[in-house]
Amino acid sequence: MNVNKVFILGNLTRDPELRTTPAGQSVASFSVATNRIWNDKNGQRQSEVEFHNVVAWGKLAETASRYLSKGKLVFVEGRLKTRTWTDQNGVRHSKTEIIAQNFQLGPRGANEPAPALPNEGVDAEAPADLDNLPEDIPVISEDEISAEDLPF
Repeated sequence: MNVNKVFILGNLTRDPELRTTPAGQSVASFSVATNRIWNDKNGQRQSEVEFHNVVAWGKLAETASRYLSKGKLVFVEGRLKTRTWTDQNGVRHSKTEIIAQNFQLGPRGANEPAPALPNEGVDAEAPADLDNLPEDIPVISEDEISAEDLPF
């Protein structure tokens, strides 16, 4: 049995960038920074930052674009995918990304207003409680994703 599953908890380094494929599929890309802190053999505190590229598709991409922003804490669940391509100069490139299958928003700051949720029978002007978000955050099927649809 093989498993390709990734969980990261970190802060967004930039706002999600929402695009649409030629086929009309929404895709959002963003980056998350995670920290590792440890004591070396001399007892000195060490730290290292890792940056992760994340791609979300469909309704999950639209949700990411709407609710995530630079600096916010996010928990991302997904799988690793490495893309390779050759540029116009014939140079081969590769990029490993996390294909998001789900994400959860981190806690709000004390003075931070809650964003409004999609108006499904609720007053769109009323603030929403992020601690009680619906548990059915959309997850896009891998059958709907094609590397040829990537707009970048």
